Amino acid sequence: MSERSAAPGSLALVEALVNTLDIETGADSLGTADGRARLGIGEAELPRARELRESLRATLLAHAGHPPHHEVTPLGELLAQAPLLVAVDDRDGSATLAPADASPLLSRIAAAVAEALVAGTWTRLKACEADTCHWAYYDRSPAGRRRWCSMQVCGARAKMRRYRAKEG
Repeated sequence: MSERSAAPGSLALVEALVNTLDIETGADSLGTADGRARLGIGEAELPRARELRESLRATLLAHAGHPPHHEVTPLGELLAQAPLLVAVDDRDGSATLAPADASPLLSRIAAAVAEALVAGTWTRLKACEADTCHWAYYDRSPAGRRRWCSMQVCGARAKMRRYRAKEG
Protein backbone atom coordinates (compact mmCIF):
# COMPACT_ATOMS: atom_id res chain seq x y z
CA MET A 1 0.00 0.00 0.00
CA SER A 2 1.27 3.42 -0.82
CA GLU A 3 0.87 4.81 2.68
CA ARG A 4 3.03 2.07 4.21
CA SER A 5 6.65 3.16 4.13
CA ALA A 6 9.46 1.62 6.11
CA ALA A 7 10.25 2.89 9.57
CA PRO A 8 13.32 5.10 9.77
CA GLY A 9 16.78 3.81 10.58
CA SER A 10 17.19 0.66 12.58
CA LEU A 11 13.47 0.60 13.44
CA ALA A 12 12.98 -0.87 9.96
CA LEU A 13 14.40 -4.15 11.34
CA VAL A 14 11.85 -4.20 14.18
CA GLU A 15 9.05 -3.42 11.74
CA ALA A 16 10.26 -6.11 9.33
CA LEU A 17 10.38 -8.77 12.06
CA VAL A 18 6.88 -7.97 13.35
CA ASN A 19 5.52 -8.00 9.80
CA THR A 20 6.78 -11.52 9.06
CA LEU A 21 3.38 -12.82 10.21
CA ASP A 22 0.19 -11.94 8.35
CA ILE A 23 -2.42 -12.47 11.08
CA GLU A 24 -5.33 -12.43 8.64
CA THR A 25 -3.98 -15.24 6.43
CA GLY A 26 -1.65 -16.95 8.90
CA ALA A 27 1.25 -16.72 6.43
CA ASP A 28 4.54 -16.65 8.35
CA SER A 29 7.57 -15.78 6.25
CA LEU A 30 9.85 -16.95 9.07
CA GLY A 31 8.69 -20.44 8.11
CA THR A 32 10.62 -20.17 4.84
CA ALA A 33 14.37 -20.17 4.24
CA ASP A 34 14.05 -16.95 2.21
CA GLY A 35 12.08 -15.22 4.97
CA ARG A 36 14.68 -16.17 7.58
CA ALA A 37 17.52 -15.14 5.28
CA ARG A 38 16.02 -11.66 4.85
CA LEU A 39 16.44 -11.17 8.61
CA GLY A 40 19.74 -13.03 8.84
CA ILE A 41 18.55 -15.81 11.12
CA GLY A 42 18.96 -19.56 10.96
CA GLU A 43 16.37 -22.24 11.51
CA ALA A 44 17.73 -22.94 15.01
CA GLU A 45 16.89 -19.35 16.03
CA LEU A 46 13.30 -19.63 14.75
CA PRO A 47 11.47 -20.29 18.08
CA ARG A 48 13.24 -17.33 19.75
CA ALA A 49 12.60 -15.11 16.73
CA ARG A 50 8.88 -15.87 16.88
CA GLU A 51 8.79 -15.22 20.62
CA LEU A 52 10.60 -11.91 20.08
CA ARG A 53 8.26 -10.99 17.23
CA GLU A 54 5.15 -11.42 19.39
CA SER A 55 6.70 -9.53 22.33
CA LEU A 56 7.52 -6.69 19.96
CA ARG A 57 3.97 -6.77 18.54
CA ALA A 58 2.51 -6.51 22.06
CA THR A 59 4.75 -3.51 22.77
CA LEU A 60 3.79 -1.84 19.49
CA LEU A 61 0.11 -2.39 20.31
CA ALA A 62 0.78 -0.68 23.66
CA HIS A 63 2.38 2.24 21.79
CA ALA A 64 -0.96 2.62 19.99
CA GLY A 65 -2.93 2.33 23.26
CA HIS A 66 -4.16 -1.25 22.79
CA PRO A 67 -3.74 -4.37 24.93
CA PRO A 68 -1.78 -7.33 23.53
CA HIS A 69 -3.83 -9.82 21.54
CA HIS A 70 -2.49 -12.69 23.67
CA GLU A 71 -0.08 -13.28 26.54
CA VAL A 72 3.58 -12.96 25.61
CA THR A 73 6.97 -12.80 27.27
CA PRO A 74 7.51 -9.16 28.24
CA LEU A 75 9.86 -7.45 25.80
CA GLY A 76 12.00 -6.13 28.66
CA GLU A 77 12.74 -9.70 29.78
CA LEU A 78 13.90 -10.65 26.30
CA LEU A 79 16.00 -7.52 25.78
CA ALA A 80 17.67 -8.03 29.19
CA GLN A 81 19.22 -11.15 27.63
CA ALA A 82 20.98 -8.97 25.05
CA PRO A 83 23.12 -6.46 26.94
CA LEU A 84 24.82 -3.88 24.76
CA LEU A 85 28.22 -2.29 25.09
CA VAL A 86 29.34 1.06 23.75
CA ALA A 87 32.13 0.39 21.28
CA VAL A 88 34.34 3.40 20.52
CA ASP A 89 36.56 3.51 17.44
CA ASP A 90 40.05 4.67 18.52
CA ARG A 91 40.78 6.16 15.09
CA ASP A 92 37.86 8.57 14.73
CA GLY A 93 36.11 8.46 18.11
CA SER A 94 32.82 7.25 16.64
CA ALA A 95 30.67 5.13 18.94
CA THR A 96 28.23 2.33 18.24
CA LEU A 97 26.24 -0.13 20.28
CA ALA A 98 27.67 -3.63 20.13
CA PRO A 99 26.22 -6.88 21.48
CA ALA A 100 27.78 -8.34 24.62
CA ASP A 101 27.37 -11.97 23.55
CA ALA A 102 23.71 -12.73 22.82
CA SER A 103 21.77 -14.12 19.87
CA PRO A 104 22.45 -12.06 16.74
CA LEU A 105 18.78 -11.19 16.08
CA LEU A 106 18.06 -10.30 19.70
CA SER A 107 21.19 -8.14 19.84
CA ARG A 108 20.27 -6.30 16.64
CA ILE A 109 16.75 -5.68 17.95
CA ALA A 110 18.11 -4.45 21.30
CA ALA A 111 20.44 -2.06 19.48
CA ALA A 112 17.57 -0.86 17.27
CA VAL A 113 15.37 -0.17 20.29
CA ALA A 114 18.19 1.68 22.06
CA GLU A 115 18.92 3.80 18.99
CA ALA A 116 15.22 4.61 18.59
CA LEU A 117 14.99 5.58 22.26
CA VAL A 118 17.88 8.01 21.84
CA ALA A 119 16.36 9.38 18.62
CA GLY A 120 12.92 9.72 20.25
CA THR A 121 11.26 7.55 17.59
CA TRP A 122 10.58 4.33 19.54
CA THR A 123 6.96 5.10 20.49
CA ARG A 124 6.15 6.11 16.89
CA LEU A 125 6.48 2.46 15.85
CA LYS A 126 3.02 0.98 16.45
CA ALA A 127 0.81 -1.96 15.58
CA CYS A 128 -2.47 -1.56 13.71
CA GLU A 129 -5.49 -1.74 15.99
CA ALA A 130 -7.45 -3.97 13.57
CA ASP A 131 -7.79 -7.42 15.17
CA THR A 132 -7.18 -9.13 11.84
CA CYS A 133 -4.06 -7.09 11.11
CA HIS A 134 -1.79 -5.87 13.94
CA TRP A 135 0.73 -4.94 11.21
CA ALA A 136 3.64 -2.80 12.41
CA TYR A 137 3.83 0.70 10.98
CA TYR A 138 5.68 3.91 11.69
CA ASP A 139 3.31 6.71 12.70
CA ARG A 140 4.39 9.77 10.72
CA SER A 141 1.26 11.78 11.58
CA PRO A 142 1.98 15.18 13.17
CA ALA A 143 0.10 14.37 16.39
CA GLY A 144 1.31 10.75 16.56
CA ARG A 145 -2.23 9.41 16.93
CA ARG A 146 -2.60 7.21 13.88
CA ARG A 147 -4.59 4.03 14.62
CA TRP A 148 -4.29 1.88 11.51
CA CYS A 149 -1.48 0.72 9.27
CA SER A 150 -3.54 1.88 6.29
CA MET A 151 -6.44 4.26 6.26
CA GLN A 152 -7.52 2.86 2.88
CA VAL A 153 -7.81 -0.71 4.17
CA CYS A 154 -7.95 -1.19 7.95
CA GLY A 155 -9.23 2.31 8.69
CA ALA A 156 -11.94 2.08 6.04
CA ARG A 157 -13.03 -1.34 7.33
CA ALA A 158 -13.30 -0.05 10.90
CA LYS A 159 -15.29 3.00 9.83
CA MET A 160 -17.63 0.83 7.73
CA ARG A 161 -18.20 -1.53 10.71
CA ARG A 162 -19.07 1.44 12.95
CA TYR A 163 -21.41 2.84 10.30
CA ARG A 164 -23.18 -0.50 9.89
CA ALA A 165 -23.49 -0.90 13.65
CA LYS A 166 -25.27 2.47 13.86
CA GLU A 167 -27.57 1.53 10.98
CA GLY A 168 -28.48 -1.82 12.52
